[in-house]
Amino acid sequence: MIPEGIKVIGFDADDTLWVNEPYYREAENEFNKLVSAYGVEDDIAGALFKTEISNLELYGYGIKAFMLSLVECSISITRGAVTSETIRQIIGIGKGMLKRPIELLDDVKMVLERLAPNFRLIVATKGDLLDQEGKMRRSSISSFFHHIEVMSDKKEQHYIQLLHHLDIDPSEFLMIGNSIKSDIIPPLNLGAYAIHVPYHTTWAHEEVEEEPDSKHFFRVNCLEEVLDLIRIPGINR
Repeated sequence: MIPEGIKVIGFDADDTLWVNEPYYREAENEFNKLVSAYGVEDDIAGALFKTEISNLELYGYGIKAFMLSLVECSISITRGAVTSETIRQIIGIGKGMLKRPIELLDDVKMVLERLAPNFRLIVATKGDLLDQEGKMRRSSISSFFHHIEVMSDKKEQHYIQLLHHLDIDPSEFLMIGNSIKSDIIPPLNLGAYAIHVPYHTTWAHEEVEEEPDSKHFFRVNCLEEVLDLIRIPGINR
């Protein structure tokens, strides 16, 4: 069990509260088909990943950054042969992602309903501000959260800023998310608590080789199981 004293519980958004990464995989498959029509024999997926990583510092995370990397990669990998029509279709892939309905993961509402009366719940996610705000509006769960923090990245300094804004000590904060690299390790390094809820698909950039070795680290198989770890007054002891 996580010790008493937790005041704020932070939830990652993408692939913790709702489906996200599978949509990127679908988009990559569509992109692969468009670019393959130009007779490209290179590793398209590898070229796209390299393009995304090289653009992170400039564009950050999110669908719009992904769209720009798709366009740049298409020009590079086809040696400039890509047509304006194909670029229009590539942009259409991104627009389609931005308009997708929100698909909540299993047990999200039930877990939030159980925790909200006893803790201050927040969303701590990274990506494009407009996109993430739109997702939250369409999710039907925004009323459970006291605060929504869209970060440019999720490194230790970003969590320090978040904790300062929340006016709490690290030991009073619990982070829940699917990415060990972004959601788990940085808060743990600050002295906070963290629960890893694995998702079946993870972007290669977020993968790590080993789980953290920390007494503040917990791992569950599904979101519902976090309720067995958190001391909820009057429910578990």
